[in-house]
Amino acid sequence: AGIFAYINFCTPRERKYILEVLVNGLKRLEYRGYDSAGMVLQIDGGNSTNTDNKGPPIAVIKQRGKVSALEEKINSKKLDFEFKFSTHTGIAHTRWATHGVPNCVNSHPQRSDDNNEFVVVHNGILTNYKSFKTFLQSHNYEFESDTDTEVIAKLIKYLWDNRESETIQFATLVERVIQQLEGAFALVFKSRYFPGQCIATRRGSPLLIGVHSKSKLSTDNIPILYSSCNEFLNSSPPKQLKTPSETQPASKTNPDETGTNQSMQLCRLNSTTELVTQNGESEGIEFYFASDASAIIEHTNQVIFLEDDDVAAVVDGALTIHRVKRGKSTESTTRTVTSLQLELQQIMKGNFKSFMQKEIFEQPESVVNTMRGRMQWEEQRVVLGGLMDHIDEIRRCRRIIIIACGTSYHSAIATRQLIEEMTELPMVELASDFLDRETPIFRDDVCFFISQSGETADTLMALHYCKKRGSLTVGITNTVGSSISRITDCGVHINAGPEIGVASTKAYTSQFTALVMFALMMSEDRFSKRKRYLEIVNALKELPEKIKEVLTLDAEIKKLSDSLYKKKSLLVMGRGFNFATCLEGALKIKEITYMHSEGILAGELKHGPLALVDVDMPILMIVSKDNVYTKVQNALQQVVARHGRPIIICENDDEESVKYASHILKVPHTVDCLQGILTVIPLQLLSFHIAQLKGLDVDFPRNLAKSVTVE
Repeated sequence: AGIFAYINFCTPRERKYILEVLVNGLKRLEYRGYDSAGMVLQIDGGNSTNTDNKGPPIAVIKQRGKVSALEEKINSKKLDFEFKFSTHTGIAHTRWATHGVPNCVNSHPQRSDDNNEFVVVHNGILTNYKSFKTFLQSHNYEFESDTDTEVIAKLIKYLWDNRESETIQFATLVERVIQQLEGAFALVFKSRYFPGQCIATRRGSPLLIGVHSKSKLSTDNIPILYSSCNEFLNSSPPKQLKTPSETQPASKTNPDETGTNQSMQLCRLNSTTELVTQNGESEGIEFYFASDASAIIEHTNQVIFLEDDDVAAVVDGALTIHRVKRGKSTESTTRTVTSLQLELQQIMKGNFKSFMQKEIFEQPESVVNTMRGRMQWEEQRVVLGGLMDHIDEIRRCRRIIIIACGTSYHSAIATRQLIEEMTELPMVELASDFLDRETPIFRDDVCFFISQSGETADTLMALHYCKKRGSLTVGITNTVGSSISRITDCGVHINAGPEIGVASTKAYTSQFTALVMFALMMSEDRFSKRKRYLEIVNALKELPEKIKEVLTLDAEIKKLSDSLYKKKSLLVMGRGFNFATCLEGALKIKEITYMHSEGILAGELKHGPLALVDVDMPILMIVSKDNVYTKVQNALQQVVARHGRPIIICENDDEESVKYASHILKVPHTVDCLQGILTVIPLQLLSFHIAQLKGLDVDFPRNLAKSVTVE
């Protein structure tokens, strides 16, 4: 799911402009979730911050379907689009359902009551919401949705109704809420009682803040405010809620546990901790909260990445960041305003029909970007700067364990054989299974975590599991500032550029390339591997041109898709270095075309899958001239003997395989361990064209989201 919020403080904007910013922000995030969308708007221009009375009314507008459906609904409302707000806070959300079917009621924002006193948008999943729901229902709070998120809106309303002071701060309420929540979340809150204010927080789900001001900002580093926030609940709470007696007594002021002493309250903020303009005034400043930088880059490149359990508060145009407790002494006590090096044109479709098609055709450039500055061609060296401080420790380790999900897992399978050959160390684990088995991890293990978004829930949980057990952790991600890139000890940013299509394409080939470079760096000083090392280095140099050559098959693949798109199933077979291509190709077909597809290890053909082979079953076989070529030829002949009519992806000079093919796709030859990059691209294109012929939404396949931030 995707969160977007926009605050214009002392920056007069018409309602039409505000709506356009919110809607366009959601459209940039639609790849994260697209079964429903919604937003919260202020009805009039009241800017009072008097918390004794309710502020201006809040309108909640929600719609099932894509953001365009929400946009149509907004335009149909009788709103004064020319009304100008000096200050306005709007929050919006595009959803990928986890609790409750996609409909208006289950869409976000979720509200505390019929008067919309508190509203919240949420990415992630709460694991303890049921006990809260039971508790709140017992106190006469009525629920209207099936979501876990509504519990958050009702819980903050409960805390407000039972507040100990009329001067309680909005951020304090949010701090109290998140201390009770278990699971993963990014949250943005708005309230009628605190007009012009916006509170955001995250734990295990990405959230960043963009800042735009005509004047120079007062600082590039925002100090963190620490406070000890006493829990207040005056009635019997469920087990998860801490009563005052369960919290640390006020007399204990150990800064490692509770931050500063109890006397420091959130209401006593000092200007040195606020992000404002240089003259100390907050005049003319705009804030953007988003799940992804792609939603705010058209407005500003100045961003702040929130860490887990940060609470960011915009009050009277000043941004402060709070934490309830201090962490380890090594934890950063500031958040830096960084400049994004991302251009809007990078996230636009250009002349392509979809983002997926664009990203497939970007692979010659994305692979070059992955290697740029790292492959030192003249010295025939590989330098992965993010690993250099730990490379000796990695070389001395007992095991390398590569942990990932989905396409990222397939990139690990694709390179496992090479890493085994060059290091004699690796294991590859599917993150969810790794956790289910409670796999033993030791201090002399090195654990790699691969994720395009850097936010994949299962992979993140595995990362925390391994860190607790003392292993060295390495991240391979495509997203700067993501959770995995921050939490791991070291890592490699694959530099593939923004990937918007839900079905990963260029991130896969860049992950593949990065892992090959890692294998080379591990073996560069081993004389016995030198010949192999140089062979792969030379092949990497030629790889982008060979990818371009494969892409010229597009028209031929489109023609092939005409004969396949009405079929019910497709089997993809291969072995050796191409087995991962079978898994990844079958996954792309499943994701995008909704056709059943299975990646089969050709060596397993006689152990069951051969029963599926007949004249009507579409079979695609991948054949490369490598150490298993003869074995794949045997499997090919077995398929033909059962009246199978295989489509074959093979190398340009393979005359033997051509004899058995009903259709042939020829790709250039490269070194065996890189052949999988060239053989997977025809399958990416095939899935794209089949989906197009079926009239399906290629970029946003049903039931899936780009960033899987729930288990």
